[in-house]
Amino acid sequence: MLRRVFRGKFVVGLKQAFQSGRLNFPGNLAALAQPKTFAAWLRSLFRKDWVVYAKRPFGGPEYVLQYLGRYTHRVAISSHRLVTFTEGKVTFRWRDSAHDNEQKLLTLALDEFLRRFLLHLLPKGFVRIRNFGFLANRRRAALLPLCFHLLGTAQEPQADQNAACSNGLWRCPKCGGPMVVAERLTAAEIQLRSPPLLTSPA
Repeated sequence: MLRRVFRGKFVVGLKQAFQSGRLNFPGNLAALAQPKTFAAWLRSLFRKDWVVYAKRPFGGPEYVLQYLGRYTHRVAISSHRLVTFTEGKVTFRWRDSAHDNEQKLLTLALDEFLRRFLLHLLPKGFVRIRNFGFLANRRRAALLPLCFHLLGTAQEPQADQNAACSNGLWRCPKCGGPMVVAERLTAAEIQLRSPPLLTSPA
């Protein structure tokens, strides 16, 4: 069975790491630094059944994108799943995966519904999608043109600002004059920048 194969390979890897001196045993684990004690501990691992969870592979790249898209570009619960909101209680649809994905209704008090919804919000400073490599914010400006050059393709020019002004996209909503981009900030730079000080008129 898969769990037995995984357990055997994992224990062999631990033994090799111990023999090569790559394992550290701080604090209460100091006794495991002795070869006999460590060997006895390894033997105890075979007395327990290990649980290995494996799912069937996806059907191709498009299914991977669909799967990831549900987590990166959607909210915790979509509007069509909300059924009613009456007397301070929210009723919504949910899918019971333990019973053939049967659609069921659940009613929660408003406070409990909001508590569960807010569990899906990322803490401050975290982002859902973080680019790396040649798309990382710090090196994108230098590496993307190099990638286009090595691929022998031309980089798409940015939209002309004058054309945007003609469409009203770069017009000030107050005075109607054209707006000019003074500086572009990454998400990290925006978080690190202090808010402007509010000064009262003299």
